[in-house]
Amino acid sequence: MAYRAAVVGGSGYTGAELLRLLTGHPEVEVVVVTADSNVGASVGELFPSLAAAYDLTYAPLDPADLAGLDVVFLALPHGQSQTVARALVDSVGHVVDLGADFRLPHTDYETWYHEEHTAPDLLDRFAFGLPELYRAEIGAARHVAAPGCYPTTAALALAPLLCDGLVEPHGIVVDAVSGVSGAGRGLKFGSLFSEVNENVSAYGLLHHRHTAEMEMALSHVSGRGVQVLFTPHLVPMTRGILATCYARPAAERLTTAELLGRYEAFYDAEPFVVVTDGSPATKATLGSNAAHVTVRYDERTNTVLAIGALDNLVKGASGQAIQCANLLLGLPETTALPITGLMP
Repeated sequence: MAYRAAVVGGSGYTGAELLRLLTGHPEVEVVVVTADSNVGASVGELFPSLAAAYDLTYAPLDPADLAGLDVVFLALPHGQSQTVARALVDSVGHVVDLGADFRLPHTDYETWYHEEHTAPDLLDRFAFGLPELYRAEIGAARHVAAPGCYPTTAALALAPLLCDGLVEPHGIVVDAVSGVSGAGRGLKFGSLFSEVNENVSAYGLLHHRHTAEMEMALSHVSGRGVQVLFTPHLVPMTRGILATCYARPAAERLTTAELLGRYEAFYDAEPFVVVTDGSPATKATLGSNAAHVTVRYDERTNTVLAIGALDNLVKGASGQAIQCANLLLGLPETTALPITGLMP
C-alpha cells in the first residue's frame, strides 16, 4: 500500500462505510481507527460485516498518534472536527472532513448552526469537496471538507441549469426525502423503528442548515447569488436520498429534450453522474458512488423540474470523501468506488 490512513469516528455509519469502501482500495491502507465511545472493541465486534477485512481495534483519539499519516478521514458530528483539526492540518498529509465544520464561511456557519466557530483561521485551508463542481479547488488544496448528502443531491440535480443561466437564481424549491441512516447511528427518539416505520415527516422547516451549502454550491456554479427553499423529509428506508427541485425558467422556448441534452453535455466527463431519461430512484444508486439526475420542462406551469438520487452514505458521505482523497493523492478519481448499485 502506498498510503497510510486513519478513520476518526469509525464507529458511526459514515465511519463504517469508509472502512467498507477502503477494503477495496489498492493504494490506501487503514492503520488507525478511533472511536472514543468504543475504545478496545474490535471493528468486527461492532460491525460483523467488516470482520473479514479488519483486525483493528478502536483506539482513543490522540492527534499525536496520527502524525505522519498520509490521509486522515474525520467522520465526526458537527462541531467536533474543529477541536482536532488544528493539531492535524500540519502534521498529516491530508485531512478529509465529513462533518460540517469547514464547509462554510464562519459567518454562515454561525448563522445556520447557531454556535461560534472555534477555528475560523483554518477555513481557507479546506476546499469544498464536491468534485463535479469544485475539482479545480480540490486540486489546489491540501485538505477537503466533504459536503452533506442533501446539498450534494440538490447541487448535482440543479447545477447545469444555473451554470447555463437557464433558470432564475431565486425562488428555487428543493423537496427531498432521506433514509434513516442519514440521522447517524446514535440513539434518537425520531430514529426509533416504531416512530419511523409507516411514517413520512418533514423537519427542519424553513431553516435547515444544509440550505446554506446548497446556496453556496449553486452560487459558485451560477456566478451570482442563488436562493433556495429547502424542505427535508424522513422516510422509512435505510439508505438513499431523492431530491425533487423546482425552478422558474430564465430562457424562452425550453424543451425537455434540450434540457436533457444540456445535462448530458455538462456531465459527459463525470464518471459518477448518470443522466437518465427516466425518473431517478434511490434503489438504483444503493451502495454506489453514483448520482442519477434528470430534468423536465413543464410548459403548462412554466416550470423546470430537476430530480436527483444517490446513496446518502456513499456519494452523500464516505464515497465522496474517498473520491476527494483520490484527487488529493493524485490517484484516479474512481479508485475503489463502485459506480453500479445493488439489485434487487
